[in-house]
Amino acid sequence: MTEEIIDKSNYSADNIQVLEGLEAVRKRPAMYIGDTGVKGLHHLVYEVVDNSIDEALAGHCSDINVTILEDNSIKVKDNGRGIPTDMHPKEKKSALEVVMTVLHAGGKFDKDSYKVSGGLHGVGVSCVNALSIALKAEVYKDGKVFIQEYVQGKPQYDVKEIGTTTERGTIITFKPDDTIFTQTTEFKFDTLAARLRELAYLNKGIRLSLTDEREKDDNGVFITENFHSEGGLKEFVKYLDGTREPLIPEPIYLDGNKGGIPVELALQYNSTYNENVHSYVNNINTIEGGTHVAGFRRGLTRTLKAYAEKSGLLKNLKIEITGDDFREGLTAVISVKVQEPQFEGQTKTKLGNNEVTGAVDQAVGEILNIYLEENPREAKMIVSKVILAATARNAARKARELVQRKNVLTGSGLPGKLSDCSESDPALCELYLVEGDSAGGTAKQGRNRAFQAILPLKGKILNVEKAMEHKIYDNDEIKNIFTAMGVSIGTVDDHKALNVVKLRYHKIIIMTDADIDGSHITTLILTFFFRYMKELIESGYIYIATPPLYLVKKGKEQEYAWDDNQRDIAVQRLKGSGKEDSVNIQRYKGLGEMNAEQLWVTTMNPESRTLRQVTIENAAECDHIFSMLMGDEVAPRREFIEKNAKYARIDV
Repeated sequence: MTEEIIDKSNYSADNIQVLEGLEAVRKRPAMYIGDTGVKGLHHLVYEVVDNSIDEALAGHCSDINVTILEDNSIKVKDNGRGIPTDMHPKEKKSALEVVMTVLHAGGKFDKDSYKVSGGLHGVGVSCVNALSIALKAEVYKDGKVFIQEYVQGKPQYDVKEIGTTTERGTIITFKPDDTIFTQTTEFKFDTLAARLRELAYLNKGIRLSLTDEREKDDNGVFITENFHSEGGLKEFVKYLDGTREPLIPEPIYLDGNKGGIPVELALQYNSTYNENVHSYVNNINTIEGGTHVAGFRRGLTRTLKAYAEKSGLLKNLKIEITGDDFREGLTAVISVKVQEPQFEGQTKTKLGNNEVTGAVDQAVGEILNIYLEENPREAKMIVSKVILAATARNAARKARELVQRKNVLTGSGLPGKLSDCSESDPALCELYLVEGDSAGGTAKQGRNRAFQAILPLKGKILNVEKAMEHKIYDNDEIKNIFTAMGVSIGTVDDHKALNVVKLRYHKIIIMTDADIDGSHITTLILTFFFRYMKELIESGYIYIATPPLYLVKKGKEQEYAWDDNQRDIAVQRLKGSGKEDSVNIQRYKGLGEMNAEQLWVTTMNPESRTLRQVTIENAAECDHIFSMLMGDEVAPRREFIEKNAKYARIDV
């Protein structure tokens, strides 16, 4: 026994593991692709496509085709120059093998090969190789066809020439390793389509396509969607605002070069009350913004304010105008190409290059000045919208202050309906937003009082997509959510920001009935979180509970089922050799139909429940979908429902 303890505590050179080649990626995949869930799985495709996009940015590629094969493998084909296959002078092996098997290897580090690039760390395609059970690289170059295959990142043979060709380009075919991606290896067509659509807008002129060989249409043809944009970000803004009423007839658009930095941007004002600014650096979605967004905001505020003051439109305004007022009802997309971008953090979500601020500020100022001078009617409409926003913001500020004053006067400031938990560490606390007082009462009885808090919501909360901000703070249910969670909205760097310093729960769980009304309430709450508390979604704090749809019973035996398939399996299992009518099926229409113990076991017990975490895979696509589902325009919503009707759950 003593010897064993001594051996375990002997920390020497023998204990140091050296991971060679791509072993490090397989050992810690989340370090390289974020996670090994659905998001990480799709990130594999983006890494391969980004290589082809980089070829396009360098002017050598015009077509990129992505195919989901029948076995959930992915094939990415481009018509670029083809990955080099000649002997690498230092590694003494084919350059193709080096690119596919060595981390931090690639043309992105050579400024003569690529001026700008999304895959900055040079680990993209080699990571995909490491995390694939099988990968095949085919290169069409210099009239010859070259090939090499890999298993879990290891070459099965040297790069070999297998024929001649008149084509050029690269084909990468890979199948993710299910021992790494244990949650799922099934690719979602819509998720990949959203990213390819985004890339088409960000890189005008390039043709991309997505084909799904797992499914055929009514004519027996594989499902295919093509993406191509000649208008670039101008068309992107029109797509995002497709379900909103525009304030000006056409988006304001700029595609130029400032201080050696290519800047492309488009902006459009609409009749809504939300600001939707989406920013990109070298095709990377910078969800946390950065210096390019700061430059955009500064240029927009400076130019519009100067015009409004010069035109005399502000002379009768009694309140001060802020930067937020100039951005209410604004949809904008900013894309910059930076040769050596500095990102804050490994996730590449916030740009840090200071020189970009001035470049974007100058670009916005120039294009806006020209537009305002040439379009006085539209300019007046924009300034009128700004004045309306300032008036509404002042009303919203008073509404927020009223909420805060009431909190102070009532002591703890917590809503009377909130049944709080005894734990004080937010990381351990959960808040259930429950539909109705009846279900709320059951949840209070069934919960674990130590760490689970319950806030019943009466009816459907306000649709924030169609409401002015001060109306939102007047809504009792929304006020209760704000105060229960301990968060508030303030101003940081001249724009609205959520203050989460006093956030009281790190799990906010939406729990509604499993029917149409329950789904609608969930969507209303998610719209509120997306528009006013997006940081909580991005931090992974928002979840949706999944109560069962059925209870299948036979005598003292019982099983819960969450869908029709599980119900049928449970019926067959319990029926056995007995008669079919001996099995009883109870359909839960609402949470109130369950007793406290049933709700705890199926939906609230951390040991047995299933929670769906709400994530934002593509912010621009989320923006488009929320505005379509919750906005005023009926036609796009009807089209969406008809297209997705086969996935809908209808209660009759």
